[in-house]
Amino acid sequence: MIAFAFNEVKTTQVAAFFIKKHGGKINYTKLIKLLYLADREALFRWERPLTGDSYVSMPKGPVLSNTYDLINYRQDPQNKSYWYKFISKKSYDVALKKDPGVDELSKREIDLIEEIQGKYGHKSWGKMIDICHDCCPEWQHPGKTSIPIRIEDILKELKKSEKEIEIIDEEASNLRYFDFILTAN
Repeated sequence: MIAFAFNEVKTTQVAAFFIKKHGGKINYTKLIKLLYLADREALFRWERPLTGDSYVSMPKGPVLSNTYDLINYRQDPQNKSYWYKFISKKSYDVALKKDPGVDELSKREIDLIEEIQGKYGHKSWGKMIDICHDCCPEWQHPGKTSIPIRIEDILKELKKSEKEIEIIDEEASNLRYFDFILTAN
């Protein structure tokens, strides 16, 4: 099973970029959909996501699992992680406390985020749910729970070959190993 290493710093910077584009706050469901579509497009273009998050099908569409947990304070009850230095939740919105910058993002990643914002940023959170239900066939209605979305299934829906998927799996494994080595010291 393909898995990338979740990058909280990069995820925070991508989320903050979208939040800034919406005047400093955004409905969290809409943000999660924008992040999912950005990750999905990055997988299509570069065979790796922006965030490294894992994905689940929930009743309102595909969700970035770790990001959802950060938004809902499930990751760090003391709120000491990087995310909480920059982003806070107020009811159904997430708001920017301060700008984390974009030093973890490449120019092409910023261009992709701008592209996703341009295409979907004006849509309501309800419309974003419909869009993700319609354009993301890897999403399956989970009933009242959640079910994992395998990256392999996303890649298959993006018309990647079995050989390409095998190579992506190997590269993701190598990246996780290097991430482990770098963070262990």
